[in-house]
Amino acid sequence: MKILVASSYRHAWNSVRPEAEMFIEMVRQGHTVTLMTQPDCEYLPRFNEHGIKTIACYPTKKICLKTIKAMRAELHQGDYDIVYAFNSKTIPNAILASIGHRAKVVLYRGTTGGLYRHDPTAYLTHLSPRVDGIVCVSNAVTEDVKQRVWKNKDNVVTIYKGHQLDWYLVPPGDRSEFNLTDNDIIAMCAAHVRPSKGIDVLIEATHYIDNPNFHLILAGSGFEPYFDAMKASPMADRIHYIGHRSDVPSLMAMADFQVQPSKSGEGLPRTIIEAMANGTPSIVTTTGGSPELVDDGKTGYIVPTNDAKAFAAAMSKLIDDPAKIKQFSQAAKHKLDTEINAKETVRKHIEYFNRLLAQ
Repeated sequence: MKILVASSYRHAWNSVRPEAEMFIEMVRQGHTVTLMTQPDCEYLPRFNEHGIKTIACYPTKKICLKTIKAMRAELHQGDYDIVYAFNSKTIPNAILASIGHRAKVVLYRGTTGGLYRHDPTAYLTHLSPRVDGIVCVSNAVTEDVKQRVWKNKDNVVTIYKGHQLDWYLVPPGDRSEFNLTDNDIIAMCAAHVRPSKGIDVLIEATHYIDNPNFHLILAGSGFEPYFDAMKASPMADRIHYIGHRSDVPSLMAMADFQVQPSKSGEGLPRTIIEAMANGTPSIVTTTGGSPELVDDGKTGYIVPTNDAKAFAAAMSKLIDDPAKIKQFSQAAKHKLDTEINAKETVRKHIEYFNRLLAQ
């Protein structure tokens, strides 16, 4: 099978690795992959080392005539089976370049919302009649997209990006930085805060927790609107706001569990995946793709959105039972290793591509 990919790899290594390694594994299995991307991304040497042809061509805008021309030329010269585009710049250019070519056009979708039938620009992306299939990051995204597209609803599918435990393993942070010891129970919340993150619910939940050894660490930006609520919490002296940190994975590994009190949907939070790899259980809400990563009562807890008492009750179950934390920790690592691994992602993609080609 010949696959032409248009995507960006100029991001943090862990951010691009699941996608990049998927295509490397496809080449290992005998498929031909060509990538059209930026000329200066750090992953290029690894692509080339593993036999992936790279073309230094990335659109400067959503309709880039230079990119469309280059992509059309490559499509006809290479006679590709699949065109796979991933983001807001590459998707419309790939669609326009593929008009008149036999290749099946597959798009990626990583978020819920923002796709509307009344929006003319949507017909240059996921609602275009030229699109043959859409791969979504989670079931929550798949259900959202299926409500929007006009045709080929059965070709809108969920395929998780695959991961490997050793990609994310880091040494845990030092508890002494926060004057804490192994006798303390730590929950970690890392976020770039906006109202949908539910930080107000999390702070309210602290009013219903009475264990004196429990500490909450908040990392990221945008927490300022909640400072007064933090001060009003009965455990105010045990809420540690540390701002933006570059070592969040290590802090997450240091924590006993992590919390995500989101009010509205997200795709498939990478924070949860990194936590799973390091054996950190998660408490999440029912929104977005988070519940697909957490097995309620086995690897963490899932609680209703906007319910501070329910969130507090879930936290208390772990705070008061260190043995359960250890049990959930091992189960979370096992789930990531067996259910959301890189080889399974490749298998499902090739199976999906073959189904499209047979239609």
